[in-house]
Amino acid sequence: MSFLQRRPASPLDLFVESVWVCQNEAGARRHERVLPSGAPQLVVNLAEDQTRTYREAPSGLVCVTAPGSILSGMTSHAQIIDTDEQTYVAGVSFRPGGTVPFVAVPADQLTNVDVPLHALWGDATTKGLRDRLLGAGSPAAALDVLERVLWDVWRDRDWHPAVAFALDSFRRRPSMARVAGVTAAVGLSEKRFIERFKAEVGVTPKRYCRLRRFQQLVGTAYALRDADWADLAVSCGYTDQAHLIHEFRAFSGMTPRAYAQNKTAFQNHVSFLQS
Repeated sequence: MSFLQRRPASPLDLFVESVWVCQNEAGARRHERVLPSGAPQLVVNLAEDQTRTYREAPSGLVCVTAPGSILSGMTSHAQIIDTDEQTYVAGVSFRPGGTVPFVAVPADQLTNVDVPLHALWGDATTKGLRDRLLGAGSPAAALDVLERVLWDVWRDRDWHPAVAFALDSFRRRPSMARVAGVTAAVGLSEKRFIERFKAEVGVTPKRYCRLRRFQQLVGTAYALRDADWADLAVSCGYTDQAHLIHEFRAFSGMTPRAYAQNKTAFQNHVSFLQS
């Protein structure tokens, strides 16, 4: 596997965690469960101009197709993909709320949706991006292409001050959503603050903090050979181990133990287990 990523130049880095490109040897198709990361992703499938996701049904997995270039908004549940989707793929990992300068559509309209990129940026920009990525002479050149397109669609917009303050506060304390404290600090009503937060981040402050706490848990557990889930419940801000297990199931569709037994090369990708 070849995987290269980098953080883009300022001010893109305020909104973008990384641009990346990944290549894998083709093999037998398998399914993987992708856990919600707590932030949007732009994905371009360069091996084929198609994106496939799967939903579970009583009869088995049902495939849903979309164009090969998509923006996946904030997700609050796991998605199922196949490994062919990862043969040759490039993308952008946004920070929470990071689509604000790049997409005119409010973030809550993108939540739990894979939006064809041409619907947001137009056919010319989307096709140009794909063609330029395919013509890039190296992985580093592909990252240059991704960074350039972000500049091309850049709109000089920032978060609402209340949202920026909240994101910083919640980043430092991912286990606590103190909406009252934020609204008192920024001078907005609770209702107005929640509306602005949803429009720019995609979910309510409370759900956002639950997702960030879940990701803190996943990152910690991924690095451990044998996770002590009771200890992790305390260190990650859960009431107890039962609360941790309930939240883990809600966001991933599987138990913590099943996650630990089926980890892959990426902490948010898990060998698929039927729920």
